[in-house]
Amino acid sequence: MPAEVLEETRAGNYFVSNYPPFSCWTPDGVKDALSALCRSPAVETSPVASGPHPRRVELRAPLGIYLHIPFCRKRCHFCYFKVYTDKNAADIESYVDAALAELALYAQTPLVRGRKPSFVYFGGGTPSYLSARQLERLTARMKALLPWEGASEVTFEAEPGTLAEGKLVALRDMGVTRLSLGIENFDDRILEVNGRAHRSKEIESIYAVATRVGFPQINVDLISGMVGETDENWRDVVAKTIAFSPDSVTIYQMEVPHNTTIFKEMKAAGSDVAPVASWAIKRLWMGYAFAELERAGYTVASAYTAVKDPKRTHFVYRDRLWAGADLLPLGVSSFGHLGGTHLQNLADFDAYLAPLAQGRLPLWRALTPTADERLIREFVLQLKLGRLQLEYFRDKFGVDARERFAQPLSDLSARGLATVGTAEVRLTREALLQVDGFLHTFFLPQHQNIRYT
Repeated sequence: MPAEVLEETRAGNYFVSNYPPFSCWTPDGVKDALSALCRSPAVETSPVASGPHPRRVELRAPLGIYLHIPFCRKRCHFCYFKVYTDKNAADIESYVDAALAELALYAQTPLVRGRKPSFVYFGGGTPSYLSARQLERLTARMKALLPWEGASEVTFEAEPGTLAEGKLVALRDMGVTRLSLGIENFDDRILEVNGRAHRSKEIESIYAVATRVGFPQINVDLISGMVGETDENWRDVVAKTIAFSPDSVTIYQMEVPHNTTIFKEMKAAGSDVAPVASWAIKRLWMGYAFAELERAGYTVASAYTAVKDPKRTHFVYRDRLWAGADLLPLGVSSFGHLGGTHLQNLADFDAYLAPLAQGRLPLWRALTPTADERLIREFVLQLKLGRLQLEYFRDKFGVDARERFAQPLSDLSARGLATVGTAEVRLTREALLQVDGFLHTFFLPQHQNIRYT
């Protein structure tokens, strides 16, 4: 098959967010997740430099919370998350109560009891769809159950059209440290064609307000390769983003999973090629954005992010999740990692609420990875940073990662995509732009050609 055909965007998952693949997680594994909750937190030893003689100290894995808010004004045509556009005020109140009940159940377990979350993430859906009153009630109760005033980071995703100054002030006062604005594009036609609810005027006005209100970090989300995207438009998007001067910029390349509106339209038309830019074009646009951001003083910090000041601006949720932190998954379809076990909640609204009404956790499927699978997970996720330290894997897993992954690393080196040294593995920019396309080569053979989700 010609290379240009292989480069066309087709339906399926591209972005690798976990390992082993979600399709390997099963309802039978839930019993292991429940057993993990009955154990005390695992303790690992970690090297700490102390004068001339390094020593090792015992550390618990960090604990984080992820809360999925599944409500939206509209469903974007490219969205593959669990979202609802038809829920009324009573449904939303019931959902908030259920999420709090879920957190209360976790807070009583030996694994979680007494621990203070070091990072919190409100994702969606559209967390900012909730009113300021609902958010204040939600966060106050969450803090009462598991205090997170001292958290290193509290991230809150927001759609510009759902914000106003009063809500932004409330978010700041609730302790949000990282406001992530889902801008995606600045062109009204492209926003409309892709099903986005907001428009350019809302972006400009609310960004000015958010800057005035003041958050430690404001992140702007963009998508490379939306339906209708052009070279000219993408250059304009990058220029306007740089003019905003956010603390960080996150860019994702458009993929088309099977549960999206775009795929349904493709299927109805009998086409297996998505109406979006090819992967080669999306990589070109990503590369252009990174180069322009670097010219403006930004530093590329991962395959998706550039930050204005790497000494001050971090993404704690990403870094700790990719290093094996415990993560409480709250809300419909949420996934997490607790006590060495991956777990995911039930994926339908009523199904999620029902067990919580009976005092039970709403778990759907889970998997306890082997030590080798945990090593693979952290290795492939940290490759997305563009460079990883081999000492980390020797200390944590007792493994020489160069030997464990000798073949895929050799293949990357032969293609000029990576440099493998004695201390670190470093990806080239070309490799970083396509990292999700080759991560599967590090998977175990039984996981390389199976459905991801």
